[in-house]
Parts: sequence; C-alpha cells; structure tokens
Amino acid sequence: MSRGNTGVTSQVVNAHACPVREVLDRVAGKWSVLILVAAAHGPIRFTELERSIEGISRRMLTLTLRNLERDGLVTRTVHATVPPKVEYALTPVAQELHASLLGLTDWAERHRVTIAESRAAYDARHEPGHTDV
Repeated sequence: MSRGNTGVTSQVVNAHACPVREVLDRVAGKWSVLILVAAAHGPIRFTELERSIEGISRRMLTLTLRNLERDGLVTRTVHATVPPKVEYALTPVAQELHASLLGLTDWAERHRVTIAESRAAYDARHEPGHTDV
C-alpha cells in the first residue's frame, strides 16, 4: 500500500473510531458499569445507588449519573413530594447494554480464578533475582 493510501485509510478509521471510542469510554467506565448493573432491576433512588456501589463518592455518582442521563442511558424522575423523591431508571438502550454487560460479567466470573493464577505465575517469573533457564 502506498504512503498516500495509508494516510487516507488511517483518517477513515480514526474518524469512525473516535466516536466509538468515546461511547465505549463512557459505558465501560468503572462507575458507569456498576450504576447500570445496580439500576437494572427498575427505578432506584440516589441513596440506594450510593449504598449499593462500594467506594463511589457522592460527587462521582452525581457526575456519572449526569453523563449517563446526557447520553440517553438513564432517566431521572423527580417526584413532587417533600422531600423530593428522585429516581433513576435505565432506558431501553441501556437495558440492551445491560444484557451485554451480563455476558461480560459472567465471563469474568467463570475465568477469574484462571486470571488470578496467570497473574501469580507472571509475577513469580518477573520477581527480582528470577532467571529463566
């Protein structure tokens, strides 16, 4: 392939990959995945999300929910009560995504021991003072 063709092909690939990467970065983020899994069983309140997602700060939960809402993955419903009741729910698009995430989490569960064993073997091979024969 000539140098000119490589540039054109690269531009086409990058033009397509950039928006895809942006979407994947958002939905594959640690907190996004955990929020989508937690909200999969129906509307859930902010405090319930906060309690169910270990390690997430209130600020990070707020920012991630805003981004998911902006992307059309969650809906935010404010009920006119005192105090106001706010619920988050997955949109149909996010429910489809959740089905894919279940496949990924099932895979992770099936292979977590193998991966842990591989990590341990790798670490042992790469310890200071270890030599390959």
